[in-house]
Amino acid sequence: MSRWLTILGLGEDGIEALPAASRALIESAELLIGGARHLAMVAESGAERLTWRRPLLDTVADIEARRGQRVVVLATGDPLCYGVGVTLARHFAMDEMAVIPAPSAFSLACARLGWPAAEAEGLTLHGRPLEIVRAYLAPGQKLLILANDGATPRAVAELLGAAGYGASPVVVFEHMGGARERRIEACARDWREDRTADFNTIAVDCTGDARAKRFFGVPGLPDHAFENDGQMTKHEVRALTLSALAPAPGALLWDVGAGCGSVAIEWMLCMRRAQAIAIEREAGRLATIARNAGALGVPGLQSVHGSAPDALASLPGPDAVFIGGGLSTANLVEVCWEALKPGGRLVANAVTLEGEAALLGWRERLGGALSRIAIARARPIGAFSGWRPLRPVTQLSARKP
Repeated sequence: MSRWLTILGLGEDGIEALPAASRALIESAELLIGGARHLAMVAESGAERLTWRRPLLDTVADIEARRGQRVVVLATGDPLCYGVGVTLARHFAMDEMAVIPAPSAFSLACARLGWPAAEAEGLTLHGRPLEIVRAYLAPGQKLLILANDGATPRAVAELLGAAGYGASPVVVFEHMGGARERRIEACARDWREDRTADFNTIAVDCTGDARAKRFFGVPGLPDHAFENDGQMTKHEVRALTLSALAPAPGALLWDVGAGCGSVAIEWMLCMRRAQAIAIEREAGRLATIARNAGALGVPGLQSVHGSAPDALASLPGPDAVFIGGGLSTANLVEVCWEALKPGGRLVANAVTLEGEAALLGWRERLGGALSRIAIARARPIGAFSGWRPLRPVTQLSARKP
């Protein structure tokens, strides 16, 4: 099939800046689709015009109904950089469409700041919770953030200050690449602009003080980073558990008996685009999980209220499963193993003799590695110090063929 669908990136400088071939695609289109701002850039012609509907998938259906016509979708910058091209590429084959990008906001910002694009972390707050910024914070990290609106820069500055990054230089670019381009800069703690233009991109050079928090990259956050009622996987054991689970981009974890959600949260922090579902039977702990997820920068963590294995029946198949307790529950391990995708990993921890006995039995059936984790922490003994052991943890790690 010919490439009947074109996704064309526009800069702030409009249609006139496009090469002649791109302008010819617009002029010959039978259907033009875009936001009101994009369509206003194009002179009237005989083409039908559609603005994006909500939900966006309604407009995808409109495009599908015109399959084979000359359809041009107008987008901002690079359509595949947090743009509409990502959605359309999921619904239409690449041999049906052509994607013609303009410079993205990220590449324009890097060009103005002299930042190597490969060393900057890009994210979007367009329609997404502000809290996700926390998951990217680390001293020396360079962030490029697509704003949701003109209030976003001030909200980001306030979040940086609260997390110990008030000294971070912040630069906001409005309308990059056009006649109205404007640059505003200050340290996060000194930010004074209540509102900027809605169309803006935020650059942050993360500079932390003594209170600066870092959440992503290395598993084993300190226990005090999580609100908890004492039922949690301690940070040394958590680091070893996550290593055994082996997070991967886009992979889904079931955290069965999630407690405060520490394993699920760190799974998402360890690897970009990793997903997790926390299954917990205690209703009060679900609220704790949600608060921890927001505070640590992964508000997208899903929670399910219920007892396993019944609560697992309607969940999407996992790439990894962690069972932190309840190993004696009938059919729990069987259901988790059956649901686990081929090549996926199941990790189960036990602190009781009964749980350890269950793991011994399951190793005979599933194979895998059995380990005992013994941790001791130095604690005061009068004027001296001594070792205080934590409860030993027996861990089964098995990979599904």
